[in-house]
Amino acid sequence: MRVCLASTSPARLMLLRQAGIEPLTVSPDVDEDAVAAAEAERGAPLPPAELVLLLARAKAAAVAHGLADEGTFDGLVIGGDSMFALGGRVYGKPYTAEEATRRWQEMRGATGILHSGHSVFRVAPGSEPTEATAVAEAAVTFAHDVSDAEIAAYVASEEPLHVAGAFTVDSLGGAFITRVDGDPSTVVGMSLSTVRRLAAELGVRWTDLWS
Repeated sequence: MRVCLASTSPARLMLLRQAGIEPLTVSPDVDEDAVAAAEAERGAPLPPAELVLLLARAKAAAVAHGLADEGTFDGLVIGGDSMFALGGRVYGKPYTAEEATRRWQEMRGATGILHSGHSVFRVAPGSEPTEATAVAEAAVTFAHDVSDAEIAAYVASEEPLHVAGAFTVDSLGGAFITRVDGDPSTVVGMSLSTVRRLAAELGVRWTDLWS
């Protein structure tokens, strides 16, 4: 049973490897901003949980149907997306040092929710891909005494610039986080317990995915 990760995220790849799975990785040909904008044009902006699921499904579907068309892949395709919500605002990746700094000044001493969308497709030769989806959430509390100097040093490392919410829990940012309520792997980038449940819904045992 093969596994394809519809992502080039180092954090998601690391999680699967730590869980005993060595996946194929494929970058999905999906313009996330365009998908989100198209949905927004239909009405009110989607809440974070619905938006991360929409993007996770778009990415997983693009890869799953591509592999199905090739006709040789037999296994699971996993797609994910994450966003962080704090005080009524939704944070994706900050990309700039200025934005990352501003976010950390708002986050210290506060608790926000990391929303992680998951889409898993079962792909097999001669069959139409089938899908199972879910959203996992984890509450993240940041230390109240993080100094401006520590924020500046963390931002200068460039680690927070390209991750949802501008923080990590499994690397340099972990020391500034005091509590995580929920599956910790959700905050890293993908809830392993959720992916296991979705695989089971598709008739696949988690242990059959071990390399």
